[in-house]
Amino acid sequence: MTDETTKNGPEAAAPEEFETAAEPQAAEKPEADASAAPDPLELAKAENAELRDKYLRLAAEMDNLRRRTERDVKDAKSYSVAGFARDMLAVSDNLRRALDAIPADAREAGDAGLKALIEGVEMTERSMLAALERHGVKQLDPAGQKFDPNFHQAMFEVPNTEVPNNTVVQVVQAGYTIGERVLRPAMVGVAKGGPKAASAEGETPAA
Repeated sequence: MTDETTKNGPEAAAPEEFETAAEPQAAEKPEADASAAPDPLELAKAENAELRDKYLRLAAEMDNLRRRTERDVKDAKSYSVAGFARDMLAVSDNLRRALDAIPADAREAGDAGLKALIEGVEMTERSMLAALERHGVKQLDPAGQKFDPNFHQAMFEVPNTEVPNNTVVQVVQAGYTIGERVLRPAMVGVAKGGPKAASAEGETPAA
């Protein structure tokens, strides 16, 4: 048997068939790789959604910061004079005490100099309270109102059956507010022993 017969025999054809069968498998690999690659459009959409979410969060934070800043500036303007105003109220109280200490008969029988002095003190008191009011300080007038612990400080109780219970019947010291805050609570005396507030509004008290 010669070398040519060996090459042209069945054994010689096997390698060619193997190479031919292997070629289709090699051609399928690029298609598999192409299907596994991410879609650029989907990537762009995901990135856009992420950037939009970050933008909305940043915009919300900036809006909250702006509101807080505006509130802080407003509070600073409204309440920056609170300490000074509280000190001035002490001066106003002393002026009022000086006026209340003058007997009524002395006012009537006093000479022109005493009357001028009294009028000057009263004018000073009014001017000081007007100046405080221009800066947001307002006086509380709780007489006849229901006692409110947020604005009033009860000093004593007064037996009184003619007005509803816990009604302010006497103001010992005036209270003041600045803006929406209490600068100084009003010191008051409250009624005790009267009907409940509900009965004063026309409701029948419980038996």
